[in-house]
Amino acid sequence: MGLGLDFGTTNSSIALATADSHVEVVQFPAPIGLTESFRSLLYLERHREAGRTTIKSWSGPEGIERYLHSDEKGRLIQSLKSFLASRSLQSTEIFGRPFRLETLIARILKDLKAVAGNRFGSELPPVVVGRPVRFVGSESDADDEYALSRLRESLTEAGFSEISFEFEPIGAAYHYESALQKDELIVIGDFGGGTSDFSLLRVGPSFSSGSSSSRRVIGNHGLGLAGDAFDAKLIRHLVSPALGAGSELRSGEKLLPVPNWVYLKLERWHHLSFLKSQDTLNMLTSVARQALAPEKIEALLYLVRHDLGYQLHRAIQKVKAGLSQHESATFRFDDGDLAIRADVTRTQFESWIMEELAAIEDALNALLTKTGVKPREVDRVFLTGGSSFVPSVRRIFESRFGPEKIRTGDEFTSVARGLALRSLHP
Repeated sequence: MGLGLDFGTTNSSIALATADSHVEVVQFPAPIGLTESFRSLLYLERHREAGRTTIKSWSGPEGIERYLHSDEKGRLIQSLKSFLASRSLQSTEIFGRPFRLETLIARILKDLKAVAGNRFGSELPPVVVGRPVRFVGSESDADDEYALSRLRESLTEAGFSEISFEFEPIGAAYHYESALQKDELIVIGDFGGGTSDFSLLRVGPSFSSGSSSSRRVIGNHGLGLAGDAFDAKLIRHLVSPALGAGSELRSGEKLLPVPNWVYLKLERWHHLSFLKSQDTLNMLTSVARQALAPEKIEALLYLVRHDLGYQLHRAIQKVKAGLSQHESATFRFDDGDLAIRADVTRTQFESWIMEELAAIEDALNALLTKTGVKPREVDRVFLTGGSSFVPSVRRIFESRFGPEKIRTGDEFTSVARGLALRSLHP
């Protein structure tokens, strides 16, 4: 038996493969029922009992529920994987106490391991963990190795012992291969929250029983942007203007722009909780007193004070999904006194993400160029991950390889399923 763990920027999943290649994905309890996707977030609260102050934490669906139903909001931390390559972020202060990044990630991984242990037995088999071809923020192989060492430390701290790593798109390839009756040359496109990864390899019956070296992986390429970058553009155009971005404040006889760095943090919704510091709140309160549109800055203050990053992300995800299915959609965000409405068309959205789409296309071109493989030689293209639903992303592959070659399926669990199968071939 072998275990596959896909620790994602936004969602995680874990699967077990038996010797006969049967794969079972762990299901996690959630208010809507059981789910195979575990939100990669951590919620912390400060509790005072018997004169002592303790910090309690919850992750995944339980963390979301605790956060949503807490009258006194604690600290919600999301997308921790995005910081692994950052040497400048070693720790963060929560309720006056420093917490190392590795320890926060380990807390999430420990809960994933516990649920898997309850389902499959406390003595879990060796685990193959997915990794992106290029981590978010990485500019070199040394940065990737640094990020990988931090991830390994978190896994060890969480209680995993026998650990190996595999590229996430190759994990997806193992899943795709499990249903093949003949050999194929395939391109895998894996779109996560923080990274887009591509692999070119041969799969099929001739390779399924061999080790990874005999699978003839031809090439890998990746870049540190994906779904979160698309979300950032939606926030920039639909949310930030309603919160004062681009407006002015009066300072003496001068008109000055409202500080833009706050809105840049807002675009990376997992950074929103870092704005909830007394210094930032004091600064925004001062800005609101001088602003020409004080009601917009007050709305921003409300968002930051109440740490509404999760709710904002959920609203952005809904409008992005709507634009994948329809030519237009309406962004809606409601919480207390804060209400934002904005109509958007798919054409507008695609114009906002032109730079990201070009980067994805360049990465695909780089993979084909360095491997010397022509698009006509590729038998199939398997797209997985949430952003594979975005029509403009899919068109990149359809125009290059032909729509008849595109395959999808199990977009949110294919990597974990494939990594579990990969674990059978050390």
